[in-house]
Amino acid sequence: MDRLRAMSLLIAVAEAGNLSAAARRLGMPLSTVHRQIGDLETHLGSRLLNRTTRHTELTEAGAAYVAACRRILEQVDDAERAVRGEYAAPRGSLVMTAPIVFGRVHVVPLITDFMRVYPEIDIRLMLVDRLVHLMDEHVDIALRIGALADSAMVAVPVGRIGRVCCASPTYLAASGRPGHPRDLAEHQCIAMGAPNERHAWGFNDAGQGVTEAIAPRLTITTAEGVIAAAEQGSGIARVLSYQIADAVAARRLETVLESFEPPTWPASLIHTGQTPIPQKTRALIDFLKPRLRERLRASPT
Repeated sequence: MDRLRAMSLLIAVAEAGNLSAAARRLGMPLSTVHRQIGDLETHLGSRLLNRTTRHTELTEAGAAYVAACRRILEQVDDAERAVRGEYAAPRGSLVMTAPIVFGRVHVVPLITDFMRVYPEIDIRLMLVDRLVHLMDEHVDIALRIGALADSAMVAVPVGRIGRVCCASPTYLAASGRPGHPRDLAEHQCIAMGAPNERHAWGFNDAGQGVTEAIAPRLTITTAEGVIAAAEQGSGIARVLSYQIADAVAARRLETVLESFEPPTWPASLIHTGQTPIPQKTRALIDFLKPRLRERLRASPT
């Protein structure tokens, strides 16, 4: 059995949605497609497809195998072009994940620029506020905020992110600027979280960690809602520095209590450390790294 050919055939079936459509697309007899997929399943000792009369779906094992097949075939293609002395632009598809607001503010603009520079690379960007397991979810690159657990993943630092307090110029003109975290008791505060949740904001006072209990007049479940309320003059909010970079630059918000903020967190691009690193992955990392560092330097911290 030609395993590379079988891998290509399986990918075609996955993309077409059923064996008949894949056979038409490839100009092959349906019986040949059936036989080769069957041979591959026998070789692997696992069912790759669930077949019905109208549709074909990948099994869990099949989905994982298709993702691996795509990576393998792209590596083979890269290796063959390198041996032939071809230095063509990187090509293929990539999956990246980032936190929702960070992705909208920083990653999406850079990804659109990247795709103009590399027209043969397709991107699937997952903006989610949860920890994504790269291997399990077939993700090539992730933007992570915070200390990274020890693992085989490779981290590329792109900057640091802090928590900042902010308010609109209108609110500060009317209510004054707090000079110390304890002054927040005299201010209207906007908190993020559940309505009945207790809120406390941590600060650093002369090298010592201090916590101030907050009794917010307004509680909102999303960072974007909190920021919008702060821009409307509803009080002092506490968010991550990158989340208000645009609002601070436009003077819709001002930061306060800057000297009392706790230590910042690292922001990193991580990948699986696959060797050799695929051309397409290296291209995206090399593109994002300097541009994210520049953007995060401009963020209020």
